Amino acid sequence: MQIKLLIIASILGLLSVAMGAFGAHALKGMLDADALMSYETGVRYMMYHALAVLFINGSKVFDEKSTNIISYFFLAGIAFFSGSIFAISVGAVEAKSIWFITPLGGLMLIVGWLLMVFSLLKKK
Repeated sequence: MQIKLLIIASILGLLSVAMGAFGAHALKGMLDADALMSYETGVRYMMYHALAVLFINGSKVFDEKSTNIISYFFLAGIAFFSGSIFAISVGAVEAKSIWFITPLGGLMLIVGWLLMVFSLLKKK
């Protein structure tokens, strides 16, 4: 499972760079400042959490169960948080139709970090 999570995290890192460049160049003239800033937030959080998944899976600190659970929370959080921001920013959906998805994704990211903290505290 670890190699699959490393591959997924690597692809998300790649997508973060590509989507960031796309936002900076292609979307800059198409989106207003607020939408572009939201889009960039989605890209930034995707990269942060892709790196976190790489770290967790490359570290010898976490056991396999903790690694998988934390990684899944981060991956689901990326999909919900960043994915919904991308969809709203580019106008693919209206914010009012999926308003609950973004905070749900943020909650998943927070839970992933909490689980990481608890897992590390158990090692103390």
